[in-house]
Amino acid sequence: MDHPLDLQSGPIDGPLMIRPRQFGDDRGRFSETWRSSHFEAALGRSVEFVQDNESVSGEGVLRGLHFQVPDRAQGKLVRVVRGSALDVAVDLRADSPTYGQHQMALLTGENRWQFWVPEGFAHGFVTLEPDTVFCYKCTEVYSPEHERSLRWDDPDLGIDWGVENPLLSPKDAAAGLFADFDSPF
Repeated sequence: MDHPLDLQSGPIDGPLMIRPRQFGDDRGRFSETWRSSHFEAALGRSVEFVQDNESVSGEGVLRGLHFQVPDRAQGKLVRVVRGSALDVAVDLRADSPTYGQHQMALLTGENRWQFWVPEGFAHGFVTLEPDTVFCYKCTEVYSPEHERSLRWDDPDLGIDWGVENPLLSPKDAAAGLFADFDSPF
């Protein structure tokens, strides 16, 4: 039997691109966006999501790079429902051969790709269109005392977001540098 999901791995072990199959007829389209058994078969492990989030952002809004430290580390399954975003995961696992490297994903309402960002990764995105709707499932609830962030434009990370002056929150504008980061992962 064919796998019910299209899957693409990238250069870093852990993050995974996932696209559920879509069915259409003269009435429109249908897609099952998430099923635990299919997702767990793709990952090869059990995952429990405990919180769903949605943000709506104008063009050029950058959110990130965010992560939560253990014992509240979050894995995220992210997707764009409307509009488009460039999504980024940065490997923060100290023993990983790709520590400090990043993987990017273009997520749009049209391409329907989802991006799995495991625990131990910083996550961020920049919106490429007005009124972009970004949704994500989390494996841990939001915990302000466990949340940390890294600068989006950190020269050591070398991420090309494709934007020069994104709109940032004050918290993201004041994020720390990777050179000062001591990984708890």
